[in-house]
Amino acid sequence: MSDPAAIEPRLLGTRDKQAAEVALGETVTLPLIAETARIDRRAVETGRVRVSTRTETVEEVLRETLRSDHVGVTRVAINRTLAEGEMPPAVREENGVTIIPVLEEILVVEKRLVLKEEVHVRQTTAGEDVEVPVTLRRQHAVIERVSPEGHVTALPHALPSEIEP
Repeated sequence: MSDPAAIEPRLLGTRDKQAAEVALGETVTLPLIAETARIDRRAVETGRVRVSTRTETVEEVLRETLRSDHVGVTRVAINRTLAEGEMPPAVREENGVTIIPVLEEILVVEKRLVLKEEVHVRQTTAGEDVEVPVTLRRQHAVIERVSPEGHVTALPHALPSEIEP
């Protein structure tokens, strides 16, 4: 015996649905094949980038003015006895000269304070221009593209963001 469902007309792509009858002059479109597209991606090495640095040296002369201070000391004899109750002179500055009094007590029948001397300290500043040779180092990045076949191509100077992978 045969299966009655096996001889019933059906639309292609449908299961267990009976096909509709088509009248004369009517057109029916039957879906036969449906295509789908699929995109896959994979990594393919097209080359590499090699970065190295080279250091060069540049001889330059630095010019600067060096300043130095010189101190001259002059002793000025005073030998003046201070009066009773007179305050001893303090360290002072006059016309850019620091004056430091030097006192001495001497024993007499009475004790007196004698201003023995003053030390005058004068400060002067001198300038001297000097030139000192120095060696400065500067590095440059050398970027080369290496193809899968091993061919090396130097890239022009570019920022890292300008290099394509």
